[in-house]
Amino acid sequence: MRINSFLSLSCLVISFSACSSAIPEPVEETASQVMTAAPADIEPTEYGAFTENQLYTAIISELGAQRGELLESGGNYFDLAQETRDLRVIERAVQFASVNGDSNALMQLGLLWSEVDPNNPDPHLLLSFQFLESGNYDLALVQMGRVIEKGGEFDFTALASRTGRMPASARSGLIQNLKLLVDQYPQQPSIRTSLVQLLAQNGEFTQALNELDTLEKSTPPAPILIMLRAQIQQSMQNTFGALKTLRSGVRQFSDDQSLRMSYARMLIQSENFKEAQKQFAVLMEQNPEDWETLYSIALLDLELEDYEPAKLKLNRLIEANQRVDESQYYVAYIDEQQGNTAAAVENYRKVRIGTSNFLAARQQATRLAIQSGQFQEAHDSLARESRGQPRLEIVFITIESSVLIQEGHLDEARRLLDISLNKFPNDTDLLFARVLLFDTLKDQAGSEADLQQIIRMKPDDARALNHLGYMLADQTDRYEEALGLLERAIAISPDDPAITDSLAWAQYKLGYYEEALQNLRRAFANFPDHEVAAHLGEVLWMMNRRDEARKVWQDALTDRPDSELIRAVKEKFGVK
Repeated sequence: MRINSFLSLSCLVISFSACSSAIPEPVEETASQVMTAAPADIEPTEYGAFTENQLYTAIISELGAQRGELLESGGNYFDLAQETRDLRVIERAVQFASVNGDSNALMQLGLLWSEVDPNNPDPHLLLSFQFLESGNYDLALVQMGRVIEKGGEFDFTALASRTGRMPASARSGLIQNLKLLVDQYPQQPSIRTSLVQLLAQNGEFTQALNELDTLEKSTPPAPILIMLRAQIQQSMQNTFGALKTLRSGVRQFSDDQSLRMSYARMLIQSENFKEAQKQFAVLMEQNPEDWETLYSIALLDLELEDYEPAKLKLNRLIEANQRVDESQYYVAYIDEQQGNTAAAVENYRKVRIGTSNFLAARQQATRLAIQSGQFQEAHDSLARESRGQPRLEIVFITIESSVLIQEGHLDEARRLLDISLNKFPNDTDLLFARVLLFDTLKDQAGSEADLQQIIRMKPDDARALNHLGYMLADQTDRYEEALGLLERAIAISPDDPAITDSLAWAQYKLGYYEEALQNLRRAFANFPDHEVAAHLGEVLWMMNRRDEARKVWQDALTDRPDSELIRAVKEKFGVK
């Protein structure tokens, strides 16, 4: 039987008003949010004639939503929309699909909506977003055009935010379609703005600037256009021009914080820290509780070694409970630089566990305490903090032993590690820490014994395989054994440049020069370290490519003038 529209209206008004607040809004803006009211904002309206079953489905779905059963209610409304083709039901189904993040349902509902209400731009707006999200940019552009055609508005710059990683060839097709839309709808500035952005993404900077010039002739000056021009100029390696553009923009729009922030950041990139400080100071005047800007200014003060102003800002952040642990770390760093060791140790120890600077802070506190001769106090502090937490205790032991080795207290490091390995037998992290001690002591047998033990327990430990393999290749004539270990390591971590360098070194020792050269070039490209440069130059030298070898070594010395490795290898081959 059919139920008349007044009965359906009276029932649904009650259910809508009862459950609308139960449906949460999406965290991020979606197409349906842009186009339709939130569930709570829907005004009661007269529905088309429903069957009794259809009305029952609608009421049950609303009650289910009130109980939080959004997926089931959304599915019911989707089916009801397809069955009734009622405009209000379709809009309600769109809301549920949006909240549930059901892209497939949104696509189908958008198509249905556009059929039922052909003059409404909203369904085409919905479809535009869905095609954008699915990466079907050509169809998205078609729907965007229909939004404009039907009297709606669309911010075409949403397109550029999704096309940054597209292949240039695919983006070129979009650019051609955008050019057609620019000619068709010249009164829509966001279309040309999107065209400028896509041209810039494609590296067509001159054309992008030409389009931007045209855009600026027909629209009032705007901060977003100023920032866009500066970004293009910077991409063209015209940093001076970009800074000039932003400087002019800041004068014209002095209250625009995004524009001033862009200018300040570019000043930092240009290492003009003093001028950046001034811009950040203006930002703080405009918004005294902009904690991120205050933090940035404090870091700039640190860069310029203006320690007291930096400390005041960092303490203000700590008092405001903003960036507390990062600020605490840098307060300790300032104390250290100013020679206030006791305060530095205390402040480093205030950095809380679970934060990014926690381990670095404990390492610095331990190092300063040990440098001051407070060996037991440093150890006791770490022991107290890690009591009852075995993994943290092991991490702290490795930190303490590392500091002791660096500071030359080798007997204390040996005693600490031996005692710790009695407490935590065969712990691989502690064994590896003792390997580093044996390396410092030139105890090859001790290093090999602990590395072999690690490998027996963890055959896929690439760190131990690499360390032992390189040691055998560099310090013994067991080259075949070294190569086997390093081939196992590279199979586990194929992109690790340190392992690639070690593998190449074993290949070189076995006379496989071409393979060694190929791997060393790959390692050096990913990690241009002076040790890799020393190896690369040596292989080139032995292949009689001596001019190349000299250049590699000289470039490495330019970057690292104090490299004993480079000087040693040059001396080995009599290179002045």
